[in-house]
Amino acid sequence: MFNVAVFKLKDVIKYLVAIATTTFFAILVTRFFRAEKKINFNFSIDVEAEKIIENQIPVISELEGKEKTSKEGKDFFKSLLGTQISAIQNLKENEESEIELAEQVPDEELPKTNIETEVVTNNPIAESFNAQYGNVKIKNGTSINLTEDILTPNISIENKNIIIYHTHSCESYTSSDQYPYTPTGTFRTTDLNFTVTRVGAELENQLKKYNIPVVHNTNYHDYPAYNGSYTRSLATVENILQSTPSDIIIDLHRDAIGSRSDYAPTVRIGEDYAAQIMFVMGSNEGGLAHPNWQQNLKFAVKVQEKAEELYPGLFKPIMISENRYNQHAGKYASIIEVGATGNTLEQCLTSMKYLAKVLDEVVN
Repeated sequence: MFNVAVFKLKDVIKYLVAIATTTFFAILVTRFFRAEKKINFNFSIDVEAEKIIENQIPVISELEGKEKTSKEGKDFFKSLLGTQISAIQNLKENEESEIELAEQVPDEELPKTNIETEVVTNNPIAESFNAQYGNVKIKNGTSINLTEDILTPNISIENKNIIIYHTHSCESYTSSDQYPYTPTGTFRTTDLNFTVTRVGAELENQLKKYNIPVVHNTNYHDYPAYNGSYTRSLATVENILQSTPSDIIIDLHRDAIGSRSDYAPTVRIGEDYAAQIMFVMGSNEGGLAHPNWQQNLKFAVKVQEKAEELYPGLFKPIMISENRYNQHAGKYASIIEVGATGNTLEQCLTSMKYLAKVLDEVVN
C-alpha cells in the first residue's frame, strides 16, 4: 500500500510540474510577442513565474505532507526559472544595446556653415544627371517630363515630426579600426551597431539637438528574409503614423554595391570627411498609386537646394525612379542613401551632423 501511494504521489507531482511548466512557457511566449508588437520588451515574466511557483508548491507540499518535498519542488522550479530568466536577460541586453545606439554619440558643437567644402572621392564613378533646378542636379530615370512647376519647392512644412526607419536595416559599410564588425553577408551584418541603423541613430541624435521631434524605428525588415522588406517596413511606418502623425518620413539606406565595392563617395567639409548623401525618389510610373510623388520630390529639391547653399557636394544628384518605395505613405517621404560600401561607418556618422543642420534650416 505504501508503494502504491508513493507511485501515485509521484504521478501527481509530475502532473503538477507539467502544468506549471506549460503555464510558465505560455506566459513567456505571450509576453514575448506582446512585447515585440509594442517594440518595447517587458521582462516581468520572472514575477509571473514566481507566482506560479508559489501557487503550486503548497499543493505539492500538502500532498506529500513533508517539508522536504516542498523544498525540492521549489528548488526545481527556481532552477528552471533561473535558466529561463537568464535566456531572457540575454535578449534584454541585446535590445538595450540597440536602444543605446543614439546614446553613444558624445556632445559636440553644432556644425558651422561658410566653411570650405570639396568632393574628394578617390576613383569616383562619373556623376550623371539629365535635369536640373538651380544648383540641384537630377538623374531622371523615368519618362516623366520634369517641368519647372513639378520641381519648384513651393511647399511649407508645418508638421515637424520626423520618422526615420530602415527597409534594409542590415546594410553595412567597410570595416574600420574604429568600427570593426563580423559580416553576416556581403556588406551586411545583423549587428545593428555597425549598419545603416546606427547611422539613423546618429541622425536622430543630431536632430534632437535642434529640438526636432524624431521617431527612429530600429526593426529588422530585411532579416531573416530579404524578400518582402518593403512590405514589412510599410507596415511599420503605417503603425507609427497611427500614434505619431508625420509629414517627413525618411527611409535611410546605404547605396548598393554597384560596379565597385570600394566606391566611397566622400566630401571634405572643413576638417571632416563625410560620406556623400543621395535622395532616391519614387514616382507613379511603375503602376502603383502614388499621389504624393510630386510633393515628395519638391521636399527633396528644397532640402538639396539648402544643402548646396550650406555644404556644396554633400549630396549627389537626386535619383528619380519608376518605383514607389513606400513613399506614398507620407507627404514628404523619401529614401536617403548615406555613403556606399566603400565608406566607413565613421564617415557616414559624420554626414549626419551636416544633414541634420540642413534639415533644421528647412524645417525651422
